[in-house]
Amino acid sequence: MSYVLDHLQKNIWRGRFDSFPEDVAIHGISARLGGASTGKYDSLNLGLHVQDDADRVWENRRRFLAAIGLNAQQLVTPEQVHGIHVARVGKDESGRGAKEYGDCIPQTDALITNEPGLPLLLCFADCTPILFVDTEKRAVGIAHAGWKGTVGRIAQATVLRMEQEFDTDPTDLLVGIGPAIGPCCYEVGENVAAKFAAAFPGHEQEIIHEQDGKPHVDLWQANMQALLDAGVPRANIDRADTCTACQHKWYFSYRADGGRTGRLGAVIALR
Repeated sequence: MSYVLDHLQKNIWRGRFDSFPEDVAIHGISARLGGASTGKYDSLNLGLHVQDDADRVWENRRRFLAAIGLNAQQLVTPEQVHGIHVARVGKDESGRGAKEYGDCIPQTDALITNEPGLPLLLCFADCTPILFVDTEKRAVGIAHAGWKGTVGRIAQATVLRMEQEFDTDPTDLLVGIGPAIGPCCYEVGENVAAKFAAAFPGHEQEIIHEQDGKPHVDLWQANMQALLDAGVPRANIDRADTCTACQHKWYFSYRADGGRTGRLGAVIALR
């Protein structure tokens, strides 16, 4: 299994997990190239909540979704609040948040659906995108795991909600952990490190590392542990292992870009 960055068209790139079957789901993680935004948001900013021009963001969304074969008019996106709420959406929510941030699904950090052709979009700039495909029950999901969501085990909560809503068997799930700030760059305070230690007892050494006398956290490993605890087999978990801060010329990074930047998008839709 591997994470691949493909050039699609007109300098638009798509990150994808080659473990995800294309006949079941369409998915993609955007790079920061090929868009209409300028300045700090240069150029394919997909976030409406960062004070970029809304018309440019819509054009960026339209371009990226069209490049991967989806209709941006139909996308569903939430108001991400670094929580652990998971919402099931369907055709009634089609278009929610596509053009107006105020129309997003409120206070939600993970979306799931079994509605074919409904694109789910979440936005990131160092936080961890986690994508889910149930190949048997034909359902998909996506979660936003910053440090608070990771400590709150939003990855595990998403698996549980898919079990409840779609009768998903965790052993059938394919999961991709996308580009996010890596342990190389994610320095945290002692208080945050303590929260990770409490949330993942017995796995502190795998998740928390010391670098130059400061604690660093591995969000990829922490979210993988939450998935394993939810019953997803290790062989079913694909990891990009790509640091957005190290590679901020390719991906938006809140830390590397000085706190004001655009957002990459992670998108998934059931065929």
